[in-house]
Amino acid sequence: MAKSTIDITSLNQHMGQPLGTSRWLEINQSRVTKFAEATGDFNWIHVDQERARTELASGRTLVQNFLLLSLIPQLFDQTVAFSGLRYGQNKGARKLNFLAPLATGSRVRLRVSLAKIDQDETGGQLVTFPLILEEDGSDCPVLNLDLRLLLVAEQRVRLRISSADQHQAVAL
Repeated sequence: MAKSTIDITSLNQHMGQPLGTSRWLEINQSRVTKFAEATGDFNWIHVDQERARTELASGRTLVQNFLLLSLIPQLFDQTVAFSGLRYGQNKGARKLNFLAPLATGSRVRLRVSLAKIDQDETGGQLVTFPLILEEDGSDCPVLNLDLRLLLVAEQRVRLRISSADQHQAVAL
């Protein structure tokens, strides 16, 4: 699916709607092993391919759940872009659920929707995006969560000087 671009001033028009789906991404053993090295998660179910062949139902090692979570920014970026955005900041995740194990060598993709928009005290919009990570060929999602991002619109400001003592900011 093509990446959609949404103007930040029109987010309300997309409330409750799917925004898009990322491309499929295969998660190979090399990525799983590198993640184990980076995080110290050397549980045999992730790195011992010989043992996995005989002891795990899939016959393959399993992808670390936190590796799956770490792929969210990459997959989200393939799905939606925001025009008129000054910056976005991750404010957290709610309702995170790891729903099914994922065998190494599987492909996943991310589905993104828009559920809620709140105004933030900084003037930005605190937006909740329900995310579903799905495995190719499976009806059961691998994980789901509500991602919360602070989106701040671009605003060019010019300083208008009306006298030597008074300054006024004017939005352009």
